[in-house]
Amino acid sequence: MGWGGGNNSGGQTLADMTGVAVLQIRRYEGGNSQPTLDVIRRLAITLGVSADMLVFDEQERGPGEQLRYQFETISRMPQHEQDVIRELLDAMIIKNQVAGAMARVSQTTKEES
Repeated sequence: MGWGGGNNSGGQTLADMTGVAVLQIRRYEGGNSQPTLDVIRRLAITLGVSADMLVFDEQERGPGEQLRYQFETISRMPQHEQDVIRELLDAMIIKNQVAGAMARVSQTTKEES
C-alpha cells in the first residue's frame, strides 16, 4: 500500500499528519500489522481517498466492466431519467435483500424442525 511510509521524509510527514508512528506505518505497508478502523479512517482523510481504496484491491470492489459502462451511460441521461433508474435499482436491491432474508428464515425454520 504505498502510503509514504517507505522513506523517512514522506513517512514522517504521514506519521505527523495521522498521529501514527512511522514504524507502525511501515508495519502496515509490509503486511506485518493490520491498522484499526480508526487508523484507516485517519489515513483515508489524510491521503484524501476513501477507506475502500486503502482496504480493497483495485478490482476487488465496484461494478464489473459492463455495469460500469451502463452507469457511465446513465450518468449522461437527463436527471429525471437518472432518478427513475435509481428508484428501479433501489427496488431491485430491496427485492433481492428480502428474498435473501426470507430464504435464511426458511432455512433456519427447517433446521429447527
